Amino acid sequence: MAIFINSGSRVIVQGMTGSEGRKHTARMLAAGTTIVGGVTPGKGGQTVQIGQSDIPVYDSVAKAMADTGADTTVIFVPPKFAKGAVVEAIDAEIGLAVVITEGIPVHDSAYFWAHAVAKGNRTRIIGPNCPGVISPGKANAGIIPADITTAGRIGLVSKSGTLTYQLMYELRDIGFSTAVGIGGDPVIGTTHIDALAAFQDDPETELIVMIGEIGGDAEERAAAFVKENVTKPVVGYVAGFTAPEGKTMGHAGAIVSGSAGTAAAKAQALEAAGVKVGKTPSETATLARQLL
Repeated sequence: MAIFINSGSRVIVQGMTGSEGRKHTARMLAAGTTIVGGVTPGKGGQTVQIGQSDIPVYDSVAKAMADTGADTTVIFVPPKFAKGAVVEAIDAEIGLAVVITEGIPVHDSAYFWAHAVAKGNRTRIIGPNCPGVISPGKANAGIIPADITTAGRIGLVSKSGTLTYQLMYELRDIGFSTAVGIGGDPVIGTTHIDALAAFQDDPETELIVMIGEIGGDAEERAAAFVKENVTKPVVGYVAGFTAPEGKTMGHAGAIVSGSAGTAAAKAQALEAAGVKVGKTPSETATLARQLL
């Protein structure tokens, strides 16, 4: 099993004709993802050849969905145009929109998140500023390297792309049902809690690894959710124990103000909810092994 994407997912790539979109489309194809089209306004009717695949390009998400049955879009659109691309995907009511783009203004992210809510949450947004989602051996929607792990029994949800890769590699012999990089911006679509709930309901996910970082209160809220709703073992890691107050660490949302949002406070909340928390990524991987 898997969450959010699987071997039946039919994926389009918004921005596929750009350099990043084309490069990562090739990688997603190599991982076994079913890529059925690309979307670039003004380039409808063209095709892009990647390896042995000739992939059609459409002017709009709605047209791509109508012609291909696409249910997932991966968005590689520059920040200036990202809001319009996500809104278009929401208006077309595609089931999943994975927003890879970094540097989207928070106002724009808040706008398209609110737009998705107003449209009845028919479109799940992952991101922005995220590595995407991968169900190893089934589908890869984003930029997560497909060759660093295997299919298995662990579910992973992470704010950090780099730590997503590290934990996937360290636990590659056990493998993952799905790994979800939710992004570290202040406003994101899918949250830790959304992924935790999906993993709890997935019969083939036996253990959950949750990676957080300093800033905000998402991890504290996730801890409360785990305590009340998750029966599977959860292992956690919070990046940023050595971050000084007021220092932004990598992501726009990763900033500590006073006692709020510190790694120590987050770890304490997780441990109080029964989550085993590692002090380093390697220790976190060891804890996961001990619980399986």
